[in-house]
Amino acid sequence: MPNRPYDLPPVSSLISFEAAARNVSFKRAASELNVTPAAISHQVKALEQELNCTLFHRYHRGVQLTESGAYLLVALQRGFEGISEALGQLRAQHGRSAVTIRSTTAVSSLWLTPRLAQFWKKYAHISVTQVVSDTESGGLECDLSIHYGNPGTDPETCCALFHDQIMALGSPRFAAQNPITNTGDIATLPLIHLDAPETGWTDWRAWTTALGYTGPLKTTHRVNNYIIALQAAQDDMGAVLGWEGLTSDLIASGKLVKLLPETVPSPLGFYVKLHSTASDRAALVFDWLCEMGR
Repeated sequence: MPNRPYDLPPVSSLISFEAAARNVSFKRAASELNVTPAAISHQVKALEQELNCTLFHRYHRGVQLTESGAYLLVALQRGFEGISEALGQLRAQHGRSAVTIRSTTAVSSLWLTPRLAQFWKKYAHISVTQVVSDTESGGLECDLSIHYGNPGTDPETCCALFHDQIMALGSPRFAAQNPITNTGDIATLPLIHLDAPETGWTDWRAWTTALGYTGPLKTTHRVNNYIIALQAAQDDMGAVLGWEGLTSDLIASGKLVKLLPETVPSPLGFYVKLHSTASDRAALVFDWLCEMGR
């Protein structure tokens, strides 16, 4: 067995065991960790084999901790509590000087990060941290947040960044192999559908309807992340809807091309919000982003 720091088994097995032991259920632990119960069972069995002891009594209707399992749970919880306290102190310390911006994966990767590189060249003394989340829920604290929607009418707290045109895109090879001349031809193409209804983003049906085509469409590929959708398009897997402000670099580099000249205006726009607890540094970042918006 290779040497490991602190002579610990894989951390994934410890985390899986702690969740299963705390919940007294493999199923609830799996739900908490967003894995399958079989994955939890596999991790626990691997840990039991390494420790050469039984951590759970397994019954038809559930599990129960053994004495060894209870002993390990207490030890792990003490360790995790210490780690949590240290991380909390670091977050609090960092939060006093850093500006935190929350955005989706797509906005962070395609729009925000390239612009923050320019910001740091001018304001090297200001630390900016990104919190990336593809859901509106979660309650994560931040100074600024970027949203897709209506920015409202208060210019001191919300500022429009860009209002896009939406177009049909594909890789150069895909475009050459699947030439189309009008919106109805979209029906012949394999389409990459984005299954992320909470974003409010326009889907293929809404896009084609806006251009006058209401016939059948192919449902070839479905993904729940826009970055994955764009990568699938670059890999010649199908056509994807492209928001101009997010895909301009991919188009400029030739990785994606327009399949049709027609575009549809986005019903909503992207905007940045300055939260009420934000610092003067956050306000500076807010003003800078507003200037960068178009």
